[in-house]
Amino acid sequence: MSDRRQFLLSLPAAAAAASQVARADSKVDRKEEKKEDKNPLRYTLGLVTYNVAALWDLDTVLKVCKAVGISPVELRTTHRHGVEPALSKDARRDVKKKFEDAGVAVWGCGTTCEFHSPDAKVVEQQIETCKRFVELAADIGGKGVKVRPNALPPNVEVAKTLEQIGKSLIPCGRAAADAGVEIWVEVHGRGTAHPPHVKTMMEHCKHRSVGLTWNSNPEDVKDNSVKEYFELLRPWIKSCHINDLDSRYPYRELFGLLRKIGYDRTTLCEYGTSFKDVEAGTAFLRRYKQKWQDLVKG
Repeated sequence: MSDRRQFLLSLPAAAAAASQVARADSKVDRKEEKKEDKNPLRYTLGLVTYNVAALWDLDTVLKVCKAVGISPVELRTTHRHGVEPALSKDARRDVKKKFEDAGVAVWGCGTTCEFHSPDAKVVEQQIETCKRFVELAADIGGKGVKVRPNALPPNVEVAKTLEQIGKSLIPCGRAAADAGVEIWVEVHGRGTAHPPHVKTMMEHCKHRSVGLTWNSNPEDVKDNSVKEYFELLRPWIKSCHINDLDSRYPYRELFGLLRKIGYDRTTLCEYGTSFKDVEAGTAFLRRYKQKWQDLVKG
């Protein structure tokens, strides 16, 4: 009898102990959950039509992106999609509606506009071309226009070229601001892809509507890390191109850095192979997305 009474008396204490353990476990779970949510993934996987989708018309691009679950799309100029400044207003409305109907966002226009030429007339023409793409991007519901430097011209002082590029971006930025879009300067070109040079260009520009497209170049990597140059260009990063995720480029580190700063835009696949066969291209993008998902987990 005394054993039974002792057992019954011990039940409340056991229940209290169990409750205390449950509360402790709950606190641990909440801490872990809070820790996981500290830097949630806020960016998406998108696609540049250069090169994977270069041979596909717009309907095919949208069909594949919808099937794979990739969005948004940057429409690189000269590709088969045909979304160019020559389009009429009606045609531009049709493009915008096609994106909306597919549930795929249009990121913007990927141009070859560049401002490094020593010829002032050439630079002025490039600025005017950029303005036409700004109008196009706004009309189709895009967020911005990608431009680039492509090289440091020979026999010209580097500092002069960098200043020229930066100041040429100012009228482009003004046009973009008026249209409600942005300008993204691709970290690109022989010599001009050097991150400190890019920083100098942006310091000469100083326009709020002009930012950068991080381009995942070998020039980004220093001592097997992109952190130093990422931090250097971080204030201006508004877009991001990625390429071969199986290469030696430190993508896991890059994705972690983007996550850490709360980057909430997109990383756009700009893989170097074109796919005429749509099924093969679709299968490739499915594999690419799986690899991307594995890498962004950290």
